[in-house]
Amino acid sequence: MIERPFWIQQIADAWRRRPIVWLAGVRRVGKTTLAQMLPGTEYLNCDLPSTHRRLEDPELFFRGLPDGATIIFDEIHRLPDPTLPLKIAADTFPHLRILATGSSTLAAGRKFRDTLTGRKVVLFLPPVLWTECRDAFGLLDLDRRLLHGGLPEPLLADGKKDDLFFAEWLDSFYARDIQELFGIRERTGFLNLLKLMLRQSGGLADYSALSRECDLTRPTIKAHLEAMTTACALFPVPPFSGGGRREILRRPRVYAFDTGFVAFARGWEAIRDDDWGLLWEHLVLDILRVCTGGRNLFYWRDKSDREVDFVVVGREGQVHAVECKINPDRVDPKPLGVFREAYPQGRNYVICPAVEEAYDRPHGDLVVRVGGCRTLLRELGGMYETDGP
Repeated sequence: MIERPFWIQQIADAWRRRPIVWLAGVRRVGKTTLAQMLPGTEYLNCDLPSTHRRLEDPELFFRGLPDGATIIFDEIHRLPDPTLPLKIAADTFPHLRILATGSSTLAAGRKFRDTLTGRKVVLFLPPVLWTECRDAFGLLDLDRRLLHGGLPEPLLADGKKDDLFFAEWLDSFYARDIQELFGIRERTGFLNLLKLMLRQSGGLADYSALSRECDLTRPTIKAHLEAMTTACALFPVPPFSGGGRREILRRPRVYAFDTGFVAFARGWEAIRDDDWGLLWEHLVLDILRVCTGGRNLFYWRDKSDREVDFVVVGREGQVHAVECKINPDRVDPKPLGVFREAYPQGRNYVICPAVEEAYDRPHGDLVVRVGGCRTLLRELGGMYETDGP
C-alpha cells in the first residue's frame, strides 16, 4: 500500500474546522484505500447489509462509541438515507470525527436530503496528482501518467495501457452511480454523451452541437451533464469577465476527470508531442482544485481568441493568471499582457512539469513566475475553506 501523506494531512486539517469531512471522487480513485490508511478508526462499508442494520438507529449507534472516536462511512451513498447519520452525528455528537466517502457531491438530490451546510468540509480526491507521482508513487514518466491516467490501478499496472479497464469502468460508472443516484435510464445516450465529453475535454460546451451529435434534446443534454458533474466525472470551468464587451461571457470549458479516459476516448496508444499541452492542463487543473476547493476558478478568453488557461480570484480581489506549458521557453506573453491591461492586480504563473525550483522571469513589462505544481500548492494552497454542496 502506497502511503499518501498529503491527503492524510488534508483530512486532518479539515477535521480541525468541521466534524464531518466529505471525501468525494469517482469510483476507484482510491477513496477506500485512503480511508483505511487513517489510524484508529471505526470503518463501515456501506455496501454491506450488516452496516445498514447497524445504522437503523444512528443515535443508538453513536452512543455506543467512545468520546473522540473516528468513524469512516465508506460509500455512504449506498445507505437508504445517507445524510441522516451525518446530520445526527454533527448535531448531537460533535465530539466525534466523521469521514464519509462517496462517488458524488452532496447535490445528488435523489439520495441526499440535506447538504449539511456549516457542518462539513468537502475534499475532492482527484486522480493521483503529479506531485504525488514524483514523491510517494516514485513515477517520473509524464507520458505514462498522461496516457494511463491517475486512477491507481491503471497507473501502477505493468505493461501497456489496458483499454478493457476503461471500458469496464464506464459501464460500472453508469450502472452503480448514475442509475442509482439520478435514475437515468437512457444508458446508450448517456454513455455516448460521456464519451463525447471525454474526447472534447478542455473544449467549450455547446449544448446545441452536443444535441445534434448525440441525438438528444437540449434539456436531456443539460440534465446528463449536470449528473456527470455531480458524480465528479466532469468539471466545468466558467469564463472570467469583469464586464469587458470583447470577453467570452457564458460558455464554460468542460474538463474530464482523468487524462487516461481522454486518451482512451480518443483512441490514443501513445502520447504525441501535440497532445502534451492539453493533457498537462488537466493535471494543473487538479492542483488548482486542491488549492481552491474548485471555487473562484475560471478561464479567460476574448473574442480575438487570446486566452489565459486558468484564472484564480484571490481573497483580496487579486486575479492570478495560470498558464500551463510543457516548455517554459514557449510562453507567448501577448495574451497575458492583454489580460493584465484589464486586470493589473495579481501574479502571473507559468506551470511546467519538470520545473522544481520556481523563478521569476521578465517578459517586457510583465514578470512571470515559472514553477511546477508544487509552486501552486505552496503559494496558492489553502485559499478557501470548502463547505460546498
